[in-house]
Amino acid sequence: MSRGFVKEDDQEEPVLVPPRAAIPEGITNYVTPNGLAELKKELKDLEFERAHVEAENDTEKRRAQSLIDGKINLLTERLNTARMLDPKDQPEDEIRFGAHVQLKNETSGQVQEFQIVGVDEADIKKKKIAFVAPIAKAVTGKKVGEEIDFKLGNEVRKLKILRISY
Repeated sequence: MSRGFVKEDDQEEPVLVPPRAAIPEGITNYVTPNGLAELKKELKDLEFERAHVEAENDTEKRRAQSLIDGKINLLTERLNTARMLDPKDQPEDEIRFGAHVQLKNETSGQVQEFQIVGVDEADIKKKKIAFVAPIAKAVTGKKVGEEIDFKLGNEVRKLKILRISY
């Protein structure tokens, strides 16, 4: 049917579902036990939210549910591809997935701490970085006392591994 015969009120904007954090092509979706639990809780929360949507009219309710459905679909896809790695199973003397790392910038003297986690669990405010982040890749496989040259743009930072824990 021609768009000329459709009332303006009937032309609904499509719902845009915000994408989840990107996982590079061909990279396994690793998660910590905590990260997997967070994803499952997020799914339950979305399902509860969808079942209890309140809106002024049917159109608003349908749009709200459509947005939640999109989020549920993306989250379900993430859960289906998740591969849990338990930090307790990692070598304790080497930086691997799930490690808490403390390192020192030898130039500035600044000490930095973070945990290497899955893409969905990453949160810089909680000092959790994704395993695909450049700094995580640079320190993976290193041991306490080792130094690395970490290139950040035109700058090269000399970093020393101070502590590893799981």
